[in-house]
Amino acid sequence: MKFFPQPIVWSSPRTVTAIVVLALLAMLPIIAAAFDASYYVSLTTRILIYALAAIGLNLILGFGGMVSLGHAMYVLLGAYAVAIPASHGVTSGFTQLAIAISSTALLAAGVGAVSLRTTGIAFIMITLAFAQMLFFGAVSLKDYGGDDGLTVAARSSFGAFDLSNNVTLYYAAFIAVLVALYLSWRAVLSPFGLVLRGSKANARRAIALGHPIFQYQLVAYIASAVVCAVAGVLLANLTLFASPSYGAWTVSGELIVIVILGGLGTVFGPVVGAIILLALEEALPTLIEHVLPDYKSNWMLLLGLFIFVVALVLKHGVFGSLKSRSP
Repeated sequence: MKFFPQPIVWSSPRTVTAIVVLALLAMLPIIAAAFDASYYVSLTTRILIYALAAIGLNLILGFGGMVSLGHAMYVLLGAYAVAIPASHGVTSGFTQLAIAISSTALLAAGVGAVSLRTTGIAFIMITLAFAQMLFFGAVSLKDYGGDDGLTVAARSSFGAFDLSNNVTLYYAAFIAVLVALYLSWRAVLSPFGLVLRGSKANARRAIALGHPIFQYQLVAYIASAVVCAVAGVLLANLTLFASPSYGAWTVSGELIVIVILGGLGTVFGPVVGAIILLALEEALPTLIEHVLPDYKSNWMLLLGLFIFVVALVLKHGVFGSLKSRSP
């Protein structure tokens, strides 16, 4: 039962760490403005977007035991839900968000209905197959850039809340992460979450107790996909670009690494994992170039070594290894 998240213990190391990290993230644009370092606002926005997608994946991976290698396709769908309407002059964020959520929910319902009838390697391969189909489907959209991608004509507008400002976009991503964290925490502590986690621990026993496991897993899968689609909407607004590469299987793999690196089955772990992984991806090339310029192309070797050490020494991830029973 130690694996299961418990109600918040405010004095625990995990809770204190989560509060400190969120407080720093909330103040980052102010700090960046004070030091005239606006670049870090864009970098941290990207980190928050990946954290949001990882929170969505963690719902089925960390708590449901469903290893999906295709969740990047929902990020891709969210990005194109912004880019394609914008190319036709539709910049309303409400419209784009509605398109992203509705289309993702429909696709995820179909993909989930097929893939959840399998487990293990078969589930992984089916989700990968669907992701590859959507990836090549995006490549075939010649009217919308094909494999070159599509430039977003304008950022989304939610009335008075316009994402054209980088700081506004940052706080939109930050609020989305907060909402996703809260809903994820509430979900895993609810009867729904108990059944979902029970199916991960012992699916046969959960079925024997009369729980409709398939329906619970399907709902979790759809909810997970929708969160990733919202991350895609924000990503397209950040980069002002939508590309088939957003749905590549390597992106799905990166999301899995983020979840495991932060702490599989912890609510806040994906945020920590995203901060660590993307910060290292940003810092290591520059560091190697200054310290060992002849080996500047080998920075990914060091990143891989770091992930290996974390997986070997901290079996529950960086955040998951903190002694606590809080989320």
